[in-house]
Amino acid sequence: MRQQRWFPIAALAVGLFAINVVARLVTRFAFADNDAAETRTTVIMFALIGVVLAGYAFWASHHRPASQWLAPDWVTGVAAAMILTLLVGPFVSGDQPFSGGSDHFFAQIALYAAFAGAGTLIGYWVSVAMGRDYRSRSLKAYTQTRQAKPRKVVRR
Repeated sequence: MRQQRWFPIAALAVGLFAINVVARLVTRFAFADNDAAETRTTVIMFALIGVVLAGYAFWASHHRPASQWLAPDWVTGVAAAMILTLLVGPFVSGDQPFSGGSDHFFAQIALYAAFAGAGTLIGYWVSVAMGRDYRSRSLKAYTQTRQAKPRKVVRR
């Protein structure tokens, strides 16, 4: 099952949505009427989403070029998780998706996209800085193979 093309995308989407569900349940049961605690929990949730995506970008950049994991896997997984978070998540906390108004709805989209993008960039940049990304490793292997071959002597 793990070799299926859809598995990493679904695992990413479900993992990100699970973070949202846990944050909503903590807010619902532990901080029922405390707006400051609800805001802190939301910021912690978005930061945790960014950290998870930084780890995903760091891991994925080791094995494949960015064009193979960023566009199909990351975009689809994050978009699915965002849709679940915006449309299904409010029911977990006993609310409606559009009950906060359109400004609240679009603010969640903007925050989700910002934290997801920032986390991914940080994870990828750390991988590149360490020389562990796919391209750096390919260039290193190419350099080693070119240096390992003896020079050809040209006789005249």
